Amino acid sequence: MIRSTTLRRFGLGVVLTSVLALVSDPVAASNAAVGLAGASQDNLSVPRWLYLATGGATVGASALLASFVTDRRFIERVHLWRTTTGFSDSLVSVFRATGSLLGLVLLALVVYLGYTGPQVPTVSFAIILVFAGLRAGYTMFTYLVADTWRALNPWRTVATVVPNGFVSYPDRLGRWPAVFGILALVWVETATNVTSRPKTLATALVGYSAVTLVGAILVGADTWFDRIDPVSVFLHFYGRVAPIRLDDDGLSVRLPGMRLVTDDDMTDLADIAVTVVLVWELTFSGFVTTEQGAAAIRAAVDVGVPPLVVYGLLYLGGFGVFFGLYVLAARVTARRIDTFETPLSLAVRFAPPLLVIAAGYHLAHYFGFFISLSPMLAEALMSPLSSPANPLVLTLPAWFGALNIVFILFGHLFAVWVAHSQAYRTFPSRMQAVWSQFPFVAAMILYTIISLWLISLPTATPPFI
Repeated sequence: MIRSTTLRRFGLGVVLTSVLALVSDPVAASNAAVGLAGASQDNLSVPRWLYLATGGATVGASALLASFVTDRRFIERVHLWRTTTGFSDSLVSVFRATGSLLGLVLLALVVYLGYTGPQVPTVSFAIILVFAGLRAGYTMFTYLVADTWRALNPWRTVATVVPNGFVSYPDRLGRWPAVFGILALVWVETATNVTSRPKTLATALVGYSAVTLVGAILVGADTWFDRIDPVSVFLHFYGRVAPIRLDDDGLSVRLPGMRLVTDDDMTDLADIAVTVVLVWELTFSGFVTTEQGAAAIRAAVDVGVPPLVVYGLLYLGGFGVFFGLYVLAARVTARRIDTFETPLSLAVRFAPPLLVIAAGYHLAHYFGFFISLSPMLAEALMSPLSSPANPLVLTLPAWFGALNIVFILFGHLFAVWVAHSQAYRTFPSRMQAVWSQFPFVAAMILYTIISLWLISLPTATPPFI
């Protein structure tokens, strides 16, 4: 996981290069692409070799820079800083009740309007809310502000008020069901028409609801939503990056990503796989929605490989490569430094920084998409039962695409510090803490260049889907 370390580091230098503005020119449009294909960015006018080389150099330079921050007391003060505010029990109860009601209402509206509402995706409440609202906007809120899904989760609300917990869940399975569930959901999102056909989306949600409620009742709500349910695990892992946490003790604020240093929520290989999935699924969706990715897929199909087989091999094969590189980095680290830590324990300990990288990737992929569709989302939420005749989108200025580089490198910056802090928390020797991070530098540079390359490419609709 030390790779996370390095990955985060490349963000250090580039973070200073961005002064951003969230201004865009509002323009009326009769059509707007909703779905993964619309979550792409404009091409950059900067020569591609220049910013890719700059990104890679930044990663390496930031890794070296982080190695000079060796004051353990300073590092500890940074990742332990917090401020807390208590809430009364009645206020917490009101918050939970409001969230539960809101979640149930929104789920009911998505299913109902998915079947009965307009079947045009640009005016469909179901499509807009699920993909512009949940997939893009709410996920960003989860890692930028706070994880509130436990209160909003409509399936958890139902499962907790009925008898549950009839079957014992095998601990050895860990979160592997959630790993496969996230992979399956992203595959459905990419390879089917749920992003463009409201009735298909509504049917998928009905099926998902049935499986979720049956599972939660069988193994218990806490076990199901903490370890098995892909949506809950997806948001929970992203929420660990957030600076704000809401729980029974009130509200606590930490520096972004610093909870990852002290929270021991990851315990086994399955948890590592979840973090790698969050990074890979964005890389995959970014690749298949580019002209180069579409050309590569067409070339494979032209030689006789069925389209879904091409997508499946790319999807699962790429995940295997990403996961394998991380495990390899942990093994190399365990061999090259004098430590009693096993490769698995090192991999688990250094996995959390990958979540910061995933957050940066997600922000780069979906921020422009969310901003451009925000008028449609706002209108859908204000009047869900009446579809607009002429939906509005925001046309983003040309410079907006440069923010994507900033988001990726900012994510790496914070991830570098998380990994650096974790290294000093793990090893008593300063040299061990420093050298333990180097095997991941190469992997991090590779990840950075891939992500920067993808956001620079012209977009296209995935072929054969």
